Amino acid sequence: MMTLYHCAAARSFRPLWTLEELGLPYELKMLPFPPRVHAKHYLGINPLGTIPLLLDGDTRMTESAAIAQYLVTKYGPTPLAVGIDEAAYGAFLNWLHFGEATLTFPQTLVLRYSQLEPEERRHPQVVEDYSKWFLGRLRAIEAVTATSEFMCAGRFTAADISVGYALLLAQRLGLSAQFGPSVAAYWQRLQARDGYRSAVEAENVASDAQGVPRRSQGSSF
Repeated sequence: MMTLYHCAAARSFRPLWTLEELGLPYELKMLPFPPRVHAKHYLGINPLGTIPLLLDGDTRMTESAAIAQYLVTKYGPTPLAVGIDEAAYGAFLNWLHFGEATLTFPQTLVLRYSQLEPEERRHPQVVEDYSKWFLGRLRAIEAVTATSEFMCAGRFTAADISVGYALLLAQRLGLSAQFGPSVAAYWQRLQARDGYRSAVEAENVASDAQGVPRRSQGSSF
């Protein structure tokens, strides 16, 4: 059985959501955030101290979008993947990695310099600048969702999971009030999915069972 190391509402929500959409069995190991500070034993498992960490037999993976791609490719066939013979294959890969590299990256700086750093090291200008950066990049999602229900291939795919996590993080950072109408409607569609709701429930149940506090709405990564 696969094992996923996860912090509530963190990037590891991407593989958790993917696992739930696929209906695959897995063990969920909850950690306090950041684990490299609050769960020192985890460094013996993952020296990076980052999450996610997926263990699947001899396979070890730490990149959230790559894990989503791995799961839908290895454990298919599934409509969550877009095949190389489909016209939307390139768009699928692009949006899958856009969600992490382009949308999540600036938000990590917003999070760090608004919440995680000690008070004396927080930096309102960095927060403002990278919030604008994120919202500027989000225009690409607004353009696609103005005419399409999902990011590509005419269906929900792992690319939507990747982009969807970036929207979840934006909501928890207080940026969702600035979503355009198409992105806001798209985000509502994603949250209505059974797979999304199951992932949230799995996270909460595992947190309670393992004695790891649930994350507050304003604290996530």
